[in-house]
Amino acid sequence: MALNSEKMFEITDKEIQDLTNQSEEYSKILSKALIEAQKSIIGQEKVLKKILISIVSNGHVLIESVPGLAKTLMVKTMADIFSGNHTRIQFTPDLLPADIIGTKIYKMKSESFHIEKGPIFHNFILADEINRAPPKVQSALLEAMQEKQVSIHGETLNIDKPFIVFATQNPIEHEGTYKLPEAQVDRFALKIFVDYPSKEEELEIIEMNTKGIETKISSIISVNEILEVQKFNEKIYADRTVLNYVTQIVDATRNPKKYGLDLENIIEFGASPRASIWLIKTAKANAMINGRGYIIPEDVKEIAHEVLRHRLILTFEAEADNINSDDIIDTILEKITPP
Repeated sequence: MALNSEKMFEITDKEIQDLTNQSEEYSKILSKALIEAQKSIIGQEKVLKKILISIVSNGHVLIESVPGLAKTLMVKTMADIFSGNHTRIQFTPDLLPADIIGTKIYKMKSESFHIEKGPIFHNFILADEINRAPPKVQSALLEAMQEKQVSIHGETLNIDKPFIVFATQNPIEHEGTYKLPEAQVDRFALKIFVDYPSKEEELEIIEMNTKGIETKISSIISVNEILEVQKFNEKIYADRTVLNYVTQIVDATRNPKKYGLDLENIIEFGASPRASIWLIKTAKANAMINGRGYIIPEDVKEIAHEVLRHRLILTFEAEADNINSDDIIDTILEKITPP
């Protein structure tokens, strides 16, 4: 018997109101988390919100910025707020997969092998300068991200939830680096750019770091509550019209001519189906943070650049003309009419 696809998306006004009521409660907690983070991180409100969206939607993040813009501090702060354990892995050319996932060690006393877990077994991981490690190491990390488990000498171990990787790249220094393959980059839900602070914000940063001012970060949300929020995020209502809007945006990256866009010589490969999935998941998280139990087109627009920018492969012509992915996303969002 064939399922009626329209009925799959039907929902009553009361159910939407119930979802909104619950979202409002979670929104209050998540807003407190953002306020708490800003005690330690000066400025970067948009970045912090996108990191919060990644946690709520349970997606890994690729962060690109020059050194010294508090990436490590952001991850540590969020881990403290969410009561999760965290670690930082510095990726280097001599790093081995076992340095990340762990290995088996022979114990003379017991005459048996013992598994020594690697740093991958944490809730929040900062994979610093991921493109400095060789492909075999990158693959080990990305496999764990995808499967939420690792295999150590034939024994499979699950990684405790929540499990989110924040990987960083330096956009200006490429000597001695190994570029992430496009198929592996696609596994990151979001790609976030961290920009320099404003002059006023930098003044606050200087005062905080030169006057001995200590900021104590309070735990706002427990690990179990994170899992609860992530599970609820799946229930946020996405109307069929919004789903169609998302599929049009993603399809426009693959078939621009169909939408009257002159981008065929600019985009070599469009976004994968993962883009559509993550546009909806992260839009749901944005709706929840704003206290709504349903998605509106503005939720999709809010997160579109972070979801799509690393999933578009541009032509040499685009690079020669200094056209970047964000420019193309702007063009597509202007062209596709929201419902």
